[in-house]
Amino acid sequence: HTLRQAARLMSARRVGSAIVLDPDTSGLGILTERDILNSLGEGQDPDQETAHAHTTADVVFAAPGWTLDEAARTMTRGGFRHLIVLDAGDPVGVVSVRDIIRCWAPAPEPVPA
Repeated sequence: HTLRQAARLMSARRVGSAIVLDPDTSGLGILTERDILNSLGEGQDPDQETAHAHTTADVVFAAPGWTLDEAARTMTRGGFRHLIVLDAGDPVGVVSVRDIIRCWAPAPEPVPA
C-alpha cells in the first residue's frame, strides 16, 4: 500500500496505527499517524511512498494476558503510544494509550436535560 492508501484505511477505521506485514521479510511492523505526518512534513509524495518504508520495524509486542498496567509501563518506558498484541506469534490487536485511558477514566457524567 502507498502511504495515502494506508492513511485512507486508517481514517475509515478511525484508528491511529496499522500493523504492516511485509511478506518478503516476514516481519511485522507498525505504521502510525506520526509516521505519515513525518513523511508529509519531509515533502515526500504519499502516492509514491510505501507504508512499509515508513513502518517501525523494531516493535515491542504484548501478550493477550498482559494487564493494562503492564501495557502502560511498557509504552511509557519505550516512548510509544501503540502496542501490537501477539497470540502464538500472530497479531490479534493493538492497544493504544487512548484505549488504556478509556478503561481507567471514569465514565462521563450525564448532561442534565
